[in-house]
Amino acid sequence: MKFDYLIVGAGFAGSVLAERLARNAQQRVLLVERRNHIGGNAYDHYDDAGILVHKYGPHIFHTNSKQIFDYLSQFTTWRKYEHRVLASVDGRLVPIPINLDTINELYGTNLSAHQIAGFLESRAESRPKISTSEDVVLSKVGRELYEKFFRGYTRKQWGLDPSDLDASVTARVPVRTNRDTRYFTDCYQSMPRHGYTRLFENLLDHKNINILLNADYREVKSAISYDRLIFTGPIDEYFDYQFGELPYRSLRFQHETLDRPIFQPAPVVNYPNEHAFTRITEMKYLTGQEHSKTSIIYEYPEATGDPYYPIPRPANAELYQRYSEAARAVRNVYFVGRLATYRYYNMDQVVGAALTLYNKLAASHVSRPVSPQNNGARELAAAV
Repeated sequence: MKFDYLIVGAGFAGSVLAERLARNAQQRVLLVERRNHIGGNAYDHYDDAGILVHKYGPHIFHTNSKQIFDYLSQFTTWRKYEHRVLASVDGRLVPIPINLDTINELYGTNLSAHQIAGFLESRAESRPKISTSEDVVLSKVGRELYEKFFRGYTRKQWGLDPSDLDASVTARVPVRTNRDTRYFTDCYQSMPRHGYTRLFENLLDHKNINILLNADYREVKSAISYDRLIFTGPIDEYFDYQFGELPYRSLRFQHETLDRPIFQPAPVVNYPNEHAFTRITEMKYLTGQEHSKTSIIYEYPEATGDPYYPIPRPANAELYQRYSEAARAVRNVYFVGRLATYRYYNMDQVVGAALTLYNKLAASHVSRPVSPQNNGARELAAAV
């Protein structure tokens, strides 16, 4: 069987491109995934108690892009959901991001929205140059709040002190002078009503899409004929780590089902200064499911395991640039997504990047095989 596209990875990037190419461009697509399921890290499933859980930790959909929201709305109905997080600090559970209620609760004050800006300004430290994550936080809220909320959490999450991390890690963490307790402020905040896996099943339900699970693309690509390759996996893996391995932080998830209806007072509780885990998520808040039991997820950052977070340090950026240059020299191979571009993306950003690449491919009329073969479906079956 001849395919127009071999797509590696069935997460958002690969699946969106498979759908667009198959449905809009009438291209024959083979989607190859090394795991035993579609959906990438957004995959969800029902546990033994019948509770819908996110296998790889909480995935909250939010975006300011109407185009992206409308696109995904073709494949799911939505449940309105605004995410809220508490942090365990000084024996209290207080809102995070830091807002007016956070400060008043911690310090026993009764500040107004007009007064909190002055309160934070009086504690902020002047930094001659904002170059690290520590600089960002100290310049906004000062050392005491930095120690209470940020330093311990960051050290657990990244295995590094904030003073050793790029400013981008904490630059996007807001500090609010009002009582807005939402974690995100995007225009569109919703969860797929029937879960992410159902969304992906609808996305990939097309006669031009063939899916192989539990498959190594390196074995598959030598057994089939295809014109173009879209790669969403780790870019250093594609090049056999010829310049060295790009560093990532990984995560380990501990799932527990409890014989009680509710475990904690918020969807997520962060633990900046206690325990080895960073946070606990209670799934029923996210999904809206009604059940007599509840499911929680403990999240443990680790140095090894599946790649989750690119570590933002100058040396790592330089190493990625070497791979990026190598990628530009490869014909008819396209790199897209978090792992292929060594960037941390929210889900909507991955979808946006995939749609952008699709528009580029749709406008192109060049179709040269990457590694033409004359093998057919029999060889493909033998390879996997």
